[in-house]
Amino acid sequence: MKANDIRKLSTEELAKELNELKSELFKLRFQFATSQLENPIKLKDVKKDIARVKTVIRERELKLESGS
Repeated sequence: MKANDIRKLSTEELAKELNELKSELFKLRFQFATSQLENPIKLKDVKKDIARVKTVIRERELKLESGS
């Protein structure tokens, strides 16, 4: 998911997306531990998506703090 796509989402949608990504990461880690993961690069991609979502959430928090 691209950062521009993430910025278009609402705050509630970002929270939902973050939960889904964390759930997916858990499943991927479980598959990796049991040697069932076909594409280990998927782990890296999900981690980066989580970081992007968290970054946008934090940017919004800082914007609200400085705006008030």
